[in-house]
Amino acid sequence: MDAAPIYDPATYGLTAQQAALIASAQQLAADKFAPRAARYDREASFPTENYRDLHAAGLLAICIPQSHGGLGADYRTYALAAAEIARHCGATALTWNMHVCSTLWAGPLADDLQMDDATRAEHERRRAIHFRRIAVDGAIYAQPFSEGNASAVGAIAFGTAARPVDGGWIISGKKIFASLSGNADYYGVLCTEVTPEGTAQRRNTLYLAVPAAAPGVRVSGEWDPLGMRGTVSRTLEFADVFVEHDAAIMPRGVYFQAASRWPHMFLTLAPTYLGLAQAAFDFTVRYLRGEVPGAPPGKRRGSAVKQLAVADMQIKLEQVKALWFQAVSEARVDPTPEQRLRAYAAQFATMETANDLARLAIRTCGGHSMFRSLPLERIYRDSRCGSLMAPWTAEICLERIGRGALYQEGETDD
Repeated sequence: MDAAPIYDPATYGLTAQQAALIASAQQLAADKFAPRAARYDREASFPTENYRDLHAAGLLAICIPQSHGGLGADYRTYALAAAEIARHCGATALTWNMHVCSTLWAGPLADDLQMDDATRAEHERRRAIHFRRIAVDGAIYAQPFSEGNASAVGAIAFGTAARPVDGGWIISGKKIFASLSGNADYYGVLCTEVTPEGTAQRRNTLYLAVPAAAPGVRVSGEWDPLGMRGTVSRTLEFADVFVEHDAAIMPRGVYFQAASRWPHMFLTLAPTYLGLAQAAFDFTVRYLRGEVPGAPPGKRRGSAVKQLAVADMQIKLEQVKALWFQAVSEARVDPTPEQRLRAYAAQFATMETANDLARLAIRTCGGHSMFRSLPLERIYRDSRCGSLMAPWTAEICLERIGRGALYQEGETDD
């Protein structure tokens, strides 16, 4: 049977345009991505064919404004589409997030932030270059973020440095767990512009598109993880890599402003795990109804024990769906303290519930469901990785929720 959308357009008040775009993403993922997902997972290979399909469908440019040749989707529309893709291939959805964020941050998110007229005009000119590469040429942008230190959570400046030179910058540093490594055309690198005095401050963060073929760019290390194997998140090294001024995806300091004022920019990993939660539930229902190809024949839905387990799973799924939808619907510049805490709660709940539902699915369906010829085993492994995702890991979300509930901004015990 055809899968209903995770969020019914009428029930959740989606526009006709939103519903059509989300349905298109879901259909593409069901028809093309799902049959390939096991191979990408087995080989730990990048879903190159899926990205060709995403470009053909216009979805590489989903958050690029229509005036620049994109689909003009807002934050929530993208998030809903990403969840639908993740139902069928979690690794594709997660890497697509890394690509789309380059356009989301430079597009609708940057439009909400403060810039003087000259800076905004220069940003408009530069982002048109990046948008054209994606919408017309099908260029893939990665977003290497992590460095193995506290920079990803905003506690210190990024260690990857950009030294100003005539015509641009020289970039040196390293990013770990860099999804799309060796497969992207450009790496959107967060780095700190070093002052003439040699100091590095977080407010001087730059977001620069580094061509994958630029001299000094190197991909290193192996990639053989527990889950999300198709992301191919190897290490990226930058050894005195020159980029021109037009490589800037956002102006100097605007990323720092965004991280402070647009916190939902870091919630874009969660749609993938919401989709995986839905996939675990979908599999369980279809398995017990005898509708999963390759599963043992016969229906198992008559057992009261199985029915109670499915009911428990649906309650958990509906709870996280409601919280997540509310949080992504509130995404905006300068959210209230309550909205900020709700975003942390949605991140934590989504990441934890995805794996919990996969665990319950295995227990409910039984031993045959664990075979690698069926998708549940992959869903379980992929879903386990969500709580580790920087910058909002499970522990960081709990810490910020607890402190935010007990302390008002600027309040101390002194």
